[in-house]
Amino acid sequence: MSGPEPGADARHGQESAGPHGAHGRTPDARQRWASFKASPYFPATVLLFILAAAAGLFAGSYTYAMANPTPHRIPTAVVTDPETDRGREFVAGMDKALDASLVIHVFATPEAAREALEEQEVFAIVRSGPAGVSLQVAGASGAAVAQLLAESAVKVGGTLGLPVAVTDVKPLQKGDPRGLALFYISLAAVIVGFVGSIQLSVHARGLLPGERIAFAIAYSMLGAFAIAAVVDWLLGAVDLPFAESWAILAFTMFTSGMVFTMFNTLLGRWAMLPTWGVMVLLGNPSSGGAVSWPLLPSLLGHIGRWLPPGASVNAQHTAVYYQGHQRLFPFLVLAGWCLASCTVFWVWRHRHPGGRDREPEHAAPAG
Repeated sequence: MSGPEPGADARHGQESAGPHGAHGRTPDARQRWASFKASPYFPATVLLFILAAAAGLFAGSYTYAMANPTPHRIPTAVVTDPETDRGREFVAGMDKALDASLVIHVFATPEAAREALEEQEVFAIVRSGPAGVSLQVAGASGAAVAQLLAESAVKVGGTLGLPVAVTDVKPLQKGDPRGLALFYISLAAVIVGFVGSIQLSVHARGLLPGERIAFAIAYSMLGAFAIAAVVDWLLGAVDLPFAESWAILAFTMFTSGMVFTMFNTLLGRWAMLPTWGVMVLLGNPSSGGAVSWPLLPSLLGHIGRWLPPGASVNAQHTAVYYQGHQRLFPFLVLAGWCLASCTVFWVWRHRHPGGRDREPEHAAPAG
């Protein structure tokens, strides 16, 4: 009987090692973590917690801003008739009823006070006279604020035994009795703006930087036209100054799209987090569209003016209800965000997860 072949024991040892060999050893904790991070389960797990947190923050931000609106600073014009000082007594009663939230601006003439209201420097005008007190409110500056002022004025007048005449000199349009239509069209422009940019990144990944900006401009122009046409021409909810409203919506949509593009350049696949935070969680509740700035928590009321949603609502609101008194500030805010976003994207465009070679490489000729 011949002996075992040389090397048979070694081969048998390797075979018997089977799953316990170098590749079959039970991975330690570090190896398991590395394997998990490289798998699709890691980003999916992270997204579970992010989406849960986003849902809570979304509900919390809107509830905090809108559930219990309380007046903080309501600029009010006072025109006092020199024949009576009952106007001062009335204003003091109003200020007490509103928990010292009135910010009084005294004007010598009704014309000067009305100009301040047209410029949105004040929300109401109080004028006293021998027959009582006249309170002029501007529903277009905020339906909730106008209602609060009117209700408080009637109560204070009854307490003082002073006749009070309340007039809404800037009423909202009939198709938008709560003044929410402008908020919704601005919200649509904001959300479609960054969703459009996301879709370009997914379905048109090969676009060059200049092409990406050009298509963002194109979908912003068409999308803004569609929003304005549906709300004004089809539904008749609001009579828009069409060209100006279209331009504001397009500017808003493009800015929102470029904000996402900027964060996509800097953060890659996690770009949605800061975009959602700035534009939706913080920007929309503080925009002054659903709840006027005087009724928002004071910090939100100040922040909202500097974010794209607030700037869009501000510009749109003035275009519709205060024609001829448009202000530069909201356009500067939109321009600032737009310029910053485009600059970051263009300077660091090599980091953006997209693009293509300008000229395809040609196959080398066969030798």
